Amino acid sequence: MKTFKKYTYLPAPPEEVYLALTKAQSIQLWTGAEVEFTEAPGTEFSFWDGDISGKNLEFDYAKKIVQQWYFGEENEPSIVTIKLHEDRKGTSLEFVQTNIPVADYEDFTSGIIEYYLGGLIDFFDE
Repeated sequence: MKTFKKYTYLPAPPEEVYLALTKAQSIQLWTGAEVEFTEAPGTEFSFWDGDISGKNLEFDYAKKIVQQWYFGEENEPSIVTIKLHEDRKGTSLEFVQTNIPVADYEDFTSGIIEYYLGGLIDFFDE
């Protein structure tokens, strides 16, 4: 199992980035796909027709989101922690994901960079 960590700058305040990550309508705008999402610990979510799915664990408004992402029942839980740090020009987003299966690491992390983080960057750059 591997861990992935990436920092991304977004030209918006942490409050706006947090809302883009936690409101179903906003998530739908930057993913371009149907989503199921409720901002409440213990709720399950799904992005891109289930390509990413999991359970919400923790929310700290405009600061942190913690989720469990599913990689199949045989694997240990994969925990995603997204931290939002105020920056003088917007937000520095820290994305950390643990327990990514080694066999899936390259494909999965390139998808995170291109579609998940890339979608957010495009959303705030427009």
